[in-house]
Amino acid sequence: MTIAVIDYGMGNLHSVAKALEHVTHENVVVTRDPRRILGATRLVLPGQGAIRDCMGELEKTELRGLVEELLARQEKPLLGICVGQQMLLDRSEENGGIDCLGFIGGQVKRFPAEMRDDRDQRLKVPHMGWNLVHQHRDHPLWADIDQDEHFYFVHSYYVEAAEDASVFGTTDYGRVQAHVAIGRDATFAVQFHPEKSSRAGLKLLENFVTWAP
Repeated sequence: MTIAVIDYGMGNLHSVAKALEHVTHENVVVTRDPRRILGATRLVLPGQGAIRDCMGELEKTELRGLVEELLARQEKPLLGICVGQQMLLDRSEENGGIDCLGFIGGQVKRFPAEMRDDRDQRLKVPHMGWNLVHQHRDHPLWADIDQDEHFYFVHSYYVEAAEDASVFGTTDYGRVQAHVAIGRDATFAVQFHPEKSSRAGLKLLENFVTWAP
């Protein structure tokens, strides 16, 4: 049994791998070898930085076709993290507009420059730090995680899924509601960083390694 963290040159790969090793006895590998990725029982698609760079590196490492094939098959559980979530959508506004993988319908949008909360206090962009996640609908990855639990975020762009059925978790930042947990079939993806989210994040990763969609 192997969990493959897909290494296309972007993302907090080793922190994710260490967090997974903390919650499972399964073999965890960071790899860009297509044979090892295809042979894994579970997959993690991380991402960090600008989406143009992430999509570009996915192309450069010749892993885009493999990732698209795995998404189409839905034979193995896959967890997307941070930009790894955003990449699953149709398109992102970042870098003047970037086409993404189109696995889940929707757009990635930038937080408005003048972000304000309900008291009209100005908020910073990027959205950085702890914020609560509202479980929009049940999912096995939410098992034993409290409703409105806090997770750790670092992002200037947020997901807006096209269909409510794809949305499993939301977070309010100012007057924007971001779809921070989305999924379809054997794929689940989050905007927050479970590897940096203490007990709740580790529990989500533990749920992922036992998930049998």
